[in-house]
Amino acid sequence: MAALAAFIVLLPLAGVVLAALGGSGTADIAARDLTRYALTSAWLALLVGCATAVIGTLAAWLVAMHAFPGRSFFAWALALPLAVPAFAMAYSYADLLDVAGPLRIYMRAELGFDMPFSTIRSISGAAFILTLAFYPYVFLAMRAAFLNQSAAALEAAAMLGCNGWQALRRVALPMARPALAAGVALAMMEVLADFGAVRFLSVQTLTTGIVRAWTVYGSTVSAARFALPLLAAAALLLWLERSARKGRSHDGARARWRAIERQRLPGWRGWSASLFCGLLLTAGLLLPVGWLVWNMFGLSPDWARLTQALRHSLLLAGGGAALTVLLATLLALGTRRLPVAARLASLGYATPGAVMAIGLLAPAGFVWSVVQGSGVAIAIALLLLAYAARLMAAALEPIDAGLARVSPSMMQAARTLGRTEVQAAVAVDLPIVRGTLLTAGLIVFIDILKELPATLILRPFNFDTLAVLAHHYASDERLPQAGPPSLMILAVSLPTVIWLTRRIAQARPGH
Repeated sequence: MAALAAFIVLLPLAGVVLAALGGSGTADIAARDLTRYALTSAWLALLVGCATAVIGTLAAWLVAMHAFPGRSFFAWALALPLAVPAFAMAYSYADLLDVAGPLRIYMRAELGFDMPFSTIRSISGAAFILTLAFYPYVFLAMRAAFLNQSAAALEAAAMLGCNGWQALRRVALPMARPALAAGVALAMMEVLADFGAVRFLSVQTLTTGIVRAWTVYGSTVSAARFALPLLAAAALLLWLERSARKGRSHDGARARWRAIERQRLPGWRGWSASLFCGLLLTAGLLLPVGWLVWNMFGLSPDWARLTQALRHSLLLAGGGAALTVLLATLLALGTRRLPVAARLASLGYATPGAVMAIGLLAPAGFVWSVVQGSGVAIAIALLLLAYAARLMAAALEPIDAGLARVSPSMMQAARTLGRTEVQAAVAVDLPIVRGTLLTAGLIVFIDILKELPATLILRPFNFDTLAVLAHHYASDERLPQAGPPSLMILAVSLPTVIWLTRRIAQARPGH
């Protein structure tokens, strides 16, 4: 069963390689375009990686190690931008900060000056927006790393004369370097996988090239050739993330856990920390969401179309989450006998959804030629497989953490009582990981709600989700109409993200 789950991940990846290497040369995509798109993707990922490393680390250091007004709120609220789709954030900031946007017009007319940058629709503008969307990956990783560090090491640094920032630079940050590398790698993976934001901001990346090659030229070969550099980049980032995890040898896990005494920031220093965290939360959540809401006033949305898109989104997200959690559970249980299966499945999370979709086009053609049935049902099944292949590793992490609580003696006792390996897993493993199955399902559910490129490529005709509907409106420059579907995604995902982030923030460090 674990081998079957790993096969589902490898199937689209193998399809991409075979399509890229087996197709004849085409004139629709030139080699120079492929190079240009690849360099743009690399530069954008590097910009966002550096920015999220700085912002996420600073925010995590403040809330983990210091006491200031609002700290307990910011400890979980700074992760809430994960609920906002990156494309929705791009719609808001492009409308607000564009040359012809209301803010720029007001500044020129009333204040007599303009912003120093010419347009938000650029690589720097995309880096700004994607940094706000993905810094929580670094924030959550670094916050956990700081809280799990040995209090004795930081106390020794203070006794040797280090102030707070020196302790961060010379002691805490080197010990948390593996977590930093893992968080930045995750953020860069999301940047490489993003389509909606970069497409709207007119930034040509490999992901936009994949979708363009398929939707404009109808060329699976060209789309697969755009996907190959993304596969290589995904494998590299995944290797870096895994290597970072192996290096976690300087945390406080080996020592007796003791809560770190937070340093109170008095006066203006405390209010400056609150201001920084407040600006970060405002820029990443309140401002873009507030602008989408503001643009809805006086608008008459197409509620019938929105309701249908909501049903489609919930159908795909619910079905995809159930299938993904089922396969991830089988994979987690089977890795005792087949450890390599989990490593193979991890490739999916590092691979953009557009790559998964292109990799499934070749198997889809075979299925359509053999199976006599509803094309809609086959397309939806392929979409669910694409979601499962990409997000299985995201579900595997919490399930593995839950299974770590199952001691070998428990399984041995079940086997001694005459249970088979499968029966022992059902009787012992599954009841223990029941809570983590819910957590894994919610994580996958939120990701599928925001998924755009794979849905665009594989969805049936006239089967719009909320993300696809928002993309269509934004492509037609109907930004007020793009607000309702984007806000509906947020309304569904935000309560779940709040619950998850509060649960993480209230958990005892080290557990």
